Amino acid sequence: MALKGMDIFKLLPKSNCKKCGNPTCMAFAMKVAAGGITIDKCPDISAEALAALSEASAPPMKKLAFGKDLQLGGETVLFRHDKTFVSKSLYSVSVSAADVDAKLPGIQLIDYDRIGEQMRVDVVNVEFTGDSGKFVDAAKKAQGAGRAGIILEVTDAAAAKAALDAVKADKPILNGANAGNWEAFNKLATEAGVILGVGGKNLDEIYDTVLKLEGAGNKNLVVDVTAGSIKETFANAVELRRAALKDNDRSSGYPSIVNLHKLAGGDENLQIALASLFTLKYGSIIILSTMSYATALPLYGLRQNVFTDPQKPMKMEPKIYPVNGADENSIVALTVDFALSYFVINGELERSGVPVNLVVADAGGYSVLTSWAAGKFSAGTISKFFKEAGIEGKVKSRNLLIPGKVAVLKGELEENLPGWKILVGPNEAAGVVKWLKDFKG
Repeated sequence: MALKGMDIFKLLPKSNCKKCGNPTCMAFAMKVAAGGITIDKCPDISAEALAALSEASAPPMKKLAFGKDLQLGGETVLFRHDKTFVSKSLYSVSVSAADVDAKLPGIQLIDYDRIGEQMRVDVVNVEFTGDSGKFVDAAKKAQGAGRAGIILEVTDAAAAKAALDAVKADKPILNGANAGNWEAFNKLATEAGVILGVGGKNLDEIYDTVLKLEGAGNKNLVVDVTAGSIKETFANAVELRRAALKDNDRSSGYPSIVNLHKLAGGDENLQIALASLFTLKYGSIIILSTMSYATALPLYGLRQNVFTDPQKPMKMEPKIYPVNGADENSIVALTVDFALSYFVINGELERSGVPVNLVVADAGGYSVLTSWAAGKFSAGTISKFFKEAGIEGKVKSRNLLIPGKVAVLKGELEENLPGWKILVGPNEAAGVVKWLKDFKG
């Protein structure tokens, strides 16, 4: 709930110390309400007032941290176009004592960079299957896999304690509290200082258990919304998020776990389709049975688009990208740093099989025509980038292929880049394959 300046002003000591650097307490309160300064900058505010303000101004969804710098919750809107989402969905693969050795190498293979973001399996979910000793061993192996987080999926208190003792330094999530064991699990999670996952046979039972845990002083919770069917699981995830954000029900405002390993069995394609659905609505952690590089690529691409600020275009790093084993003598092609433009043209260049040095110029993150119209992709800016990036010293070829839609730049580029032969490519990226194959150099 957003607080107004007057709400904050009423809780300030209203002294005239001016230690915060503001002329009046009202000016300070207005600045806090606008997000320009934090309330703890008031040197004389009481601990009680600070706690009250912190609680009242916190986002309706609890913001939690676990593992190695992983973040959950903190959301303030239901839809990305209203405001940027805060915490991206995390993807997990489920392992057990029976298959942990077989699955961990595959989990570690999914690790690549896309537009400056490292794409990898974020979390390993360790499922208890009845043997406490083997469960602990599997948890230790998951700990050594180098992923950022671990979930211990277990409803047996003794097995949970043994596994927690082994891996609690990695700040795992203990997912297993329910209506029957919540007191024992609350004690385990509280003593270990870890997040507690809460589940149940339906949403009403889960909500009642959450209230009991909150009554015991534990708000370090996530909710496992997984039910007996896809439909009920989807309804649970949406209802909790709407109750938190629309009705300001803070007991519903906890991040969620969606276990597709249970819902879809071993059908990898169904799991990826459902993972896409719950990335949009509203899985904080999405657990799958398995994941391959081929299925991960579109899923991670979707996540990156959903959890990127819509007002800030995704940009590639401006530099030379060798394609198809290009060397310094290969033809040079030019594009802008708008990520979509890069991936479209790069895909066509790869399809051609022709070695090309693709130069991504700094164009403010806009598409070719938009950046040209805004003056960010002109003969002057391109030649300036070539000089600042030292392009001429990195390639020997002086054949420069420019997008056909900015053919108007040809003459000016020939003036600004003496010694270069400016070649006008086709208007559409799909035509580049034939153009390159026909080009004789």
